[in-house]
Amino acid sequence: MAEEKSHAGLHKFMDKFAEVSGKVGNQVHLRSLRDAFAVIMPLFILAGVGVLINNVVFPLIAKGQTLANLQVWGNLISNGTLNIAGLALAPTIGYVLARNKGYDNPISAAMIALSSLIVTMPITVQMIPTGAKKAVDITGALSFANLGTTGMFSGIIIGLLATTLFIKLAAVKHLQINMGDSIPPMVSRSFNSMIPAILTVSTFALGAALLSVFGHTNLIAIITAVIQEPLRRFNTSLPGMLFIYSVGNFLFTLGIHQTVINGTLLDPVLLINMNKNMVAYNAHKSIPYILTNTFRDTFGMIGGTGSTLCLLIAIFVFSKLKSSRDIASLAVAPGIFNINEPVIFGFPIVFNLPMMVPFVIQPVIGILIAYAATVLGWMNRVVVLIPWTTPPFLSAFLATGGDWRAVIVQLLIIVEGVFFYLPFLMVSDRVTKRNAELERAQ
Repeated sequence: MAEEKSHAGLHKFMDKFAEVSGKVGNQVHLRSLRDAFAVIMPLFILAGVGVLINNVVFPLIAKGQTLANLQVWGNLISNGTLNIAGLALAPTIGYVLARNKGYDNPISAAMIALSSLIVTMPITVQMIPTGAKKAVDITGALSFANLGTTGMFSGIIIGLLATTLFIKLAAVKHLQINMGDSIPPMVSRSFNSMIPAILTVSTFALGAALLSVFGHTNLIAIITAVIQEPLRRFNTSLPGMLFIYSVGNFLFTLGIHQTVINGTLLDPVLLINMNKNMVAYNAHKSIPYILTNTFRDTFGMIGGTGSTLCLLIAIFVFSKLKSSRDIASLAVAPGIFNINEPVIFGFPIVFNLPMMVPFVIQPVIGILIAYAATVLGWMNRVVVLIPWTTPPFLSAFLATGGDWRAVIVQLLIIVEGVFFYLPFLMVSDRVTKRNAELERAQ
């Protein structure tokens, strides 16, 4: 009786935890943030390709001025991707948030978010002229330092705030200008949103002006210093990242996709680290960070969330249960490309208590092994953003700029993961056999 109550209490807690997490993950602002990152992710993948070719491929075929001429291509790609990351995020978030809130003119929201971000930029920026050693003050220019990876969190916050304010003002009927039915719909919508647009951008401009005149600072600098950097330092610290990532993976065992947590709390800040690594690598400077989204995916998501490629190998080598081997045969092809829903829902891992443990813990072990190898200098830091669907071994090689040692580290993690999954697989197989026998007995 006591055991039944304990199991009932555990299930009740898990159901409540899943319900709350699902509501948090579906909150419109957080969902819009995930959607916006999905929209601009191809730009960052392109940036990774450009950095890889510029710094690994081109040096193999050219030197001197010829190499410099070839690398102009990759530098231009960096300018159009990494160096406008914050600038790209603000209007994308504006559009996606407006669409998710059901606003009928989301392109206007994108324009307002972009304009609001620009008005918060400093009027005077410091730049170092070509050939000079000291920075000089320049007016009438936008700096990649504010538009790019450093300004990503500013793009997020201003995109969310400006769009939210704009939509609320647009809902006020007294602020709408009705041009009648004879006006084309696009023109009519523009006039309807004219006053809310003016008020929104003016509000951000007023705040920026007050900060500039009385505080001698700007909103971008404040957001970066007060919000972005403290949040990034915590979420991308080893304990912080492992905790948040493990919570996300645990949610997946309850049937809630891990992006509910990781897509909102981890991915933005880890992507900032990844982009800064690519910028530093492209400029031939020291690489600042170990923990990035690509590092996490390459060494903690081998075969998909939970590093389930290790489980598939364990099934093929050790399991004699036909149902398990059949699922593994179906799941291995997508698993090579880190797509593992067939394992998660078909094996299953969802609500399968023996398998929940290695599913959550194995990624932590893999990340710790790779982190230690990096700290000890046994492999390079991750410097190239690669698609998360890149197969194992190739992913480790490309992500570290062509370091074969990273492939060895990834292989060691896979071997360790197979043996870590094995005892839990054996328990799961026994439970499956027992349940099948009970069903046949009935």
